[in-house]
Amino acid sequence: MADSVIPIDPTSLTLDTATAKAAGVKFAEKYQSGEPYHHICIDNFLPMEIIEKVRADLTEMPDPEGSFDAAQERFKSQYSPDRLPDYSRHLFQTFNSRAFILFLEEMTGIKGLIPDPYFIGGGIHKTLTGGHLDIHADFNVHKHMRVERRLNVLIYLNPEWKEEYGGSFEVWEKDMSKKVASFAPTENRMCCFSTGSDTFHGNPEPVNHPDGHPRQSIALYYYTATWDSSRKEHSTLFKPRPGSGDQSEARAKRHAFLQETLPPFLFRRVIHRLQKIGF
Repeated sequence: MADSVIPIDPTSLTLDTATAKAAGVKFAEKYQSGEPYHHICIDNFLPMEIIEKVRADLTEMPDPEGSFDAAQERFKSQYSPDRLPDYSRHLFQTFNSRAFILFLEEMTGIKGLIPDPYFIGGGIHKTLTGGHLDIHADFNVHKHMRVERRLNVLIYLNPEWKEEYGGSFEVWEKDMSKKVASFAPTENRMCCFSTGSDTFHGNPEPVNHPDGHPRQSIALYYYTATWDSSRKEHSTLFKPRPGSGDQSEARAKRHAFLQETLPPFLFRRVIHRLQKIGF
């Protein structure tokens, strides 16, 4: 098997800084030329031994940090890194390390990236048969640190996953006129993309593995200290695909109305409660 792109040591989970930066430089042009927004798909991302060890950890999972079963996000569970078995928990610490941050900065051209020590929305994602996540743009500000969300990294853990099994990661035009790219969530594939209020993406096709296997991934989010109070905060903005039965933007419009009418402290409380119940 070819050498991995990011040669994290499978035993110590350490990563050489110079090697990480060089890998970022190698992929910079491809990432920064991505349309309709900057994105990239990289196969053979980590040493395969790491993927296999994380998959082994997934057989001992605690109760999920959060579960979603709403029209736009169905049969999905999230597991916080702090509650994972030791190996996977330490791997997430590597993803928040200086070396990995420098890889991302060199590749994306975004300087001053800040990892999320809270892993809000991140960790291990698991979607069962029939589950999906409709096309959307992500929330744009970290609710605790008040920093701007800039980058998503998704690393897939599923062996030999084919397009027809559903769950592919999709990139859509900013006006939702068409799908631009689709990537099956097969093992050791990494998808990274810049986030904004019009970077529409998701995995809207229901998971349908012939053996009933779930779709599993590592989800990592990164920020910059570029947020200010003049900006408009929003939660997840869902967009229906043309000609599909996807739910409308009603929820996003409700959230926008609440933000306009409620004091900021009350808006944050109300949105947190609504997100818990998928409203």
